[in-house]
Amino acid sequence: MDYSKALRELHLMQQTYATFFSVTNKFQAQGDSYFEKLTSRQYMIMLAIAHLPEEDTTLINIAKKLETSKQSAQSLITNLEKKGYLVTSASKRDKRAINVTITELGKQIMVECGENAISLLSDIFNDFTTQELETLWSLLKKLYGLKGKEQSGFEENVNYKFEDQEGFQEAQIRALNHFALKRNISK
Repeated sequence: MDYSKALRELHLMQQTYATFFSVTNKFQAQGDSYFEKLTSRQYMIMLAIAHLPEEDTTLINIAKKLETSKQSAQSLITNLEKKGYLVTSASKRDKRAINVTITELGKQIMVECGENAISLLSDIFNDFTTQELETLWSLLKKLYGLKGKEQSGFEENVNYKFEDQEGFQEAQIRALNHFALKRNISK
């Protein structure tokens, strides 16, 4: 039997797995360098909270959204709570559960970091076409969906209202203009 095809596929799988591991670490380090007041992991925790319905922002749901352990999510949340970006309280639905809410200061930090996140994403995916991004995302969802599990993803809009809605919208427009320039997208 000729094992050359099997060896080639095994090699490709090993290289893909190793590259995913390295790319994940690289993305995290690069993200940390773009954000001033948060780490990449802290930003993702806050992003997960912002994309969950307010009554569902329990520690368990946040951990599930990011596919991380409850302990890891708790550690990040505790740190963010000490900074004044989050508050925790007993869930109204289940007194055993902890709900997490982003404070107004936390929302301001998210807006600041959101502008930096756009620059980060523009730089990371600078050489990708829209079609390549769609293909990559499709392949990643396929990989994520092993064993029939579907990724919940992050919706386009967050579930939070801002006290300074006008300031938020100005920051959003500024960031989108910056993004369009970097990606050479016409208005």
